[in-house]
Amino acid sequence: MSEQYEVLAVRYGTRQASAAEVFLNYHAYQEPDRPLGMDYFFWVARSPARTVVVDTGFSPAGGAARGRTMLRDTVPALRAAGTTPDAVSQVVLTHAHYDHIGGLPALTATGDAEVVMTRDEYEFWTGPMGRRGQFAHSAEASELDQLRELRAAGRLTLAGRSRPIAPGIELIQVGGHTPGQAVVTVATAGGPVVLASDAVHYFEELERDRPFSIVASLADMYAAFDQIRELAHGGARVVAGHDPLVAERFGHPADPPGVITISR
Repeated sequence: MSEQYEVLAVRYGTRQASAAEVFLNYHAYQEPDRPLGMDYFFWVARSPARTVVVDTGFSPAGGAARGRTMLRDTVPALRAAGTTPDAVSQVVLTHAHYDHIGGLPALTATGDAEVVMTRDEYEFWTGPMGRRGQFAHSAEASELDQLRELRAAGRLTLAGRSRPIAPGIELIQVGGHTPGQAVVTVATAGGPVVLASDAVHYFEELERDRPFSIVASLADMYAAFDQIRELAHGGARVVAGHDPLVAERFGHPADPPGVITISR
């Protein structure tokens, strides 16, 4: 039997956006614009044997530069979820945008956690195309440098299109939002959970087939929707990466502030 995990979504930041900002070519739907909140999460998968963190949030500087509201820095957010950086055995990066790798220093400064991301994602962002303006605005150069340093130090593992991270946890590359965008599947007592990260920012993307506004390949983004829907049809619960509805759909009254228990 596969190992089973408790899965937590940790809400560390927020912003106020609008549908026209969030969805690609929103005018094509011929609907009036509307306010749309955007929450920022990272995720913790925990069993008696290990703690795996999926993504790390934005740094104070990276968030401030883009007008994002930080509710908790990485270490206090981890503590709210009942863990600390030195308890983390692995850090999985779904992609290299500023709001997913900005908290990495807090998780690599102490302990010896392995960091894992897809090879396609790493090679894109550390290559010349990642420096082009329409891509570079979503990343921090200093944080990409840290990925290079971790790779040189032997602490960054590069995965193919799928990779087992630990018993019951798998990284799956889907692309679309970024060239190597990945999702993470986690086995829980209540069945599989898909941490979709930015392959699905909002549940509306899946439910109404609406791509997000930041996209490296539109065809791959649509294909990722289809792939994630197949997982959902197979019984997996999908957790969107930025949707305030995550708290409404998964939250429990006993959850600590800012922590949403996806599955125990």
